[in-house]
Amino acid sequence: MEPKLPLAENERIAQWLRQMAELLHAQRANPFRVGAYRRAADTLERLQSGVREVLADRGREGLEALPGIGPGIAAAIAEILQTGRWVQLDRLRGSLEPAALFQTVPGVGPELAERIHDALGVETLEALEVASHDGRLQGVPGVGPRRAAAIRGALAEILGRAGLVRRTFPADVAQGGAEPPAEALLDVDREYREKAQAGALPTIAPRRFNPAGEAWLPVLHTHRGAWHFTALYSNTARAHELGRTRDWVVLYFHDDDHAERQRTVVTEARGSLAGRRVVRGREAECRAVKDAGEPS
Repeated sequence: MEPKLPLAENERIAQWLRQMAELLHAQRANPFRVGAYRRAADTLERLQSGVREVLADRGREGLEALPGIGPGIAAAIAEILQTGRWVQLDRLRGSLEPAALFQTVPGVGPELAERIHDALGVETLEALEVASHDGRLQGVPGVGPRRAAAIRGALAEILGRAGLVRRTFPADVAQGGAEPPAEALLDVDREYREKAQAGALPTIAPRRFNPAGEAWLPVLHTHRGAWHFTALYSNTARAHELGRTRDWVVLYFHDDDHAERQRTVVTEARGSLAGRRVVRGREAECRAVKDAGEPS
């Protein structure tokens, strides 16, 4: 007998979680992180009610109350239920196409979708919605306040359908919550670039800008304290256009209490930090790290 539809959906999402576990294992990620996805899959397979119902009734807090499911995995499950995709899994497979995802938003065509991705570096509809509230979206060329408001409304409808998740956006939404210290981000950037240059990392074949299907993109999974990191060279159109794919490093990070976020580390071209590695958006902290490392 076929499982009931809600339980079949649980099993489908559990399979995705197991695929993530196997991919992380193959890419030499922390075994505890691999185990977390396997435990979450076990939970969904044993769950006697539909995970969609749990999210609709109790939001992400309801998901996090399930055994073995923390904020990061709860966010992943919500993303799958809301969009039918899982950006993190696609990214590590090399099949991520953020521009294609953004084109599912009414009013966003192919060119604008590419500009949004290159300008903001966001990869999910939820991250795009945050950018529409904190003012970054309207700064993208070709958007402006009126178009940003229209996209914001469309995203609210897409992400809020069926009452899956109710979100609020406080005044300081642009800050996005806790992050690792700049020193940790710079240290992960250093580890990634050193190991990538030495050919010591597994590589993936990104679908974008890679017609030959070459496995050229190194991937690093590492941690600093409670923070888990994934590091990849930037594979955006802008990075390719400027020849900076081996300079711009995108760091994705999360801990047990916060969903995944990202920062980009680049070599600064001007000012007092020229020639130094800096975390975009946190330049002042990088300057403090530099000053602390210089002899008095």
